[in-house]
Amino acid sequence: MKKVFVTGATGLLGTNVIIKLLKDGYFVIALVRQKSKYLGEEDKNLKLIEGDLAADLSLFLKEVDCFIHIAAETRQDLLSYEDYKNINYDMVVKVFTQAKVCGIKRFLFISSANTLGHGSVENPGNEQKIQHYPFTKSHYAQSKVEAENYLLQHRNIMDIVILNPTFMIGAYDSKPSSGKIIFWAWKKKLVFYPKGGKNFVHAEDAANGVVEAVKKGKNGEKYLLAQENLSYKEFFMKVNKITDQNPVMIPIPNTILKILGWIGDGLRKLNIKTNLCSPHMKALQICNYYSNQKSVNELGIKYQSIDKAIKDAVQYFTKNNTY
Repeated sequence: MKKVFVTGATGLLGTNVIIKLLKDGYFVIALVRQKSKYLGEEDKNLKLIEGDLAADLSLFLKEVDCFIHIAAETRQDLLSYEDYKNINYDMVVKVFTQAKVCGIKRFLFISSANTLGHGSVENPGNEQKIQHYPFTKSHYAQSKVEAENYLLQHRNIMDIVILNPTFMIGAYDSKPSSGKIIFWAWKKKLVFYPKGGKNFVHAEDAANGVVEAVKKGKNGEKYLLAQENLSYKEFFMKVNKITDQNPVMIPIPNTILKILGWIGDGLRKLNIKTNLCSPHMKALQICNYYSNQKSVNELGIKYQSIDKAIKDAVQYFTKNNTY
């Protein structure tokens, strides 16, 4: 039985990854801040370790075959690059160093699709395209780029595989995190939507991609975990249909988003935390689209529809009164 160490175990992707690993017969050691925060079921092949990324993990890394690093700072209201660098780069270096010292052979890093160049429906982004604006101005995305570059420089020491999921939707989104976008439209009489779009992926499929990469991922390679390129209007219309509602759909002019970005820039200069800023507002205006061909061809991923992802998320939120 292969032994895997996982960070970020209580998040949307982390929970789905652990469920998939256990189903596939792995023994999983998972780092959590609190054991009670883990949403999956108990399992004899799952060992939860309470602690944080700054702790000495070496005691738990003996005979581990693969380290899967999912934990990250993903909040979008932090003000400086340093706010992201501490977790998304410095801690990556720390846990990678511990994994190296303990003789682990394989290190999977969960990054973001936004470290890669996005594209259009006709010409979607892929693993070869270079990141460009507005994500070159995203502190979160840049901290992930820096971590990717560090790890790839050490691929001669340990097998490094980088996974780049797009926007994940699905069950076990307890905060909720990315699933908040569903609440933008769910149970609303008026739905205001930006004119851009993005790529969405079922969290189960992203988790499957991570687990398949444990077995099939090639050293030094990146894999987009992506499914459906949709405009925000198309996505919200799917939410409307699945939740059996018929709100009035109103587009948000790009000018309004631009002004909100300027307001956010000003607030940030006053050290006021806000999700608003020019790069974030620009991201809502563009087609942030990607291709999944590499993960399909090399990892063998069979992606589910985004309708299924929305249904699973809505059912989870309803069951857990997350609305």
